[in-house]
Amino acid sequence: MLKASKTDFKELSRALSLVENSVAGYRDILLGLKPNATPIIGITGPPGAGKSTLVNALLNHWSAQRKYVAVLAIDPTSPFNLGSLLGDRIRMAEQFTKPNVFIRSLATRGSLGGLSAKTIELTDILGSAGFDYILVETVGVGQSEVEIAGLADITLVVLVPEAGDEIQGIKSGLMEIADAFVVNKADREGADTFANTLRKLSQQKAEPIPVLSTVASKEKGIEDLISFIDHFEKSPSIKKQQLVAQKAWQLLQQKLTAGLNKEQLQQDLAEAVQKNNFNLYQFIDNWTSRS
Repeated sequence: MLKASKTDFKELSRALSLVENSVAGYRDILLGLKPNATPIIGITGPPGAGKSTLVNALLNHWSAQRKYVAVLAIDPTSPFNLGSLLGDRIRMAEQFTKPNVFIRSLATRGSLGGLSAKTIELTDILGSAGFDYILVETVGVGQSEVEIAGLADITLVVLVPEAGDEIQGIKSGLMEIADAFVVNKADREGADTFANTLRKLSQQKAEPIPVLSTVASKEKGIEDLISFIDHFEKSPSIKKQQLVAQKAWQLLQQKLTAGLNKEQLQQDLAEAVQKNNFNLYQFIDNWTSRS
């Protein structure tokens, strides 16, 4: 089994690449994985909330304690060239020299919620490597990020005081998946009022959702956040079953569409739309019957 040590990071990277790119034999790696208890911490929230800065602060704290931490940073895939910016590699540059921190960027591969089936597979491989913590940072696209709840043991929803204008959207969407709200950039005006509003909203649930305040750029409030993570009670069995079912559903979707080539689809579609009698539904029926 892969181990989370400095000398094995190359081997781990190789295994992740084989699985990410579905290279021959990658299924054997997945089928050989053993159950593990490494906590998976999902960090989600709207763009500009400071998710990467918060991850940076958590890494600084844990690496100082000699903990082994893996980060899976999800970046959006361009619908035009199928590539991704992988901007988190830039924002977390200071972490790459640390022997106990492993960072891997992964494109969304077109998944609306930012989490593809490959995210699940790569997270499971990281879990088998013996890390103390695994962080999964999503792309930051709003309510579609609820998919993170199907992957993470703990879901942290990161918000900023300016999100107060979007409070109804938060209530109807992210409120359902948050294990804790993190009001980041809490030194800004209106932060206390916003945090109190979140607390009032969370009181409407059977189990109120904790609201924590941080200034990640100055590493303020990070110890309280880590204390919450370390003392978070594991999900009840019913919820755990639901999470596993969600993961299984995404993996089945991937398997059923494995034979479809998106690049070929784009090429064929580019030719088809030039015809005067083009009908998208007829095209799809014909194209899938050939694939």
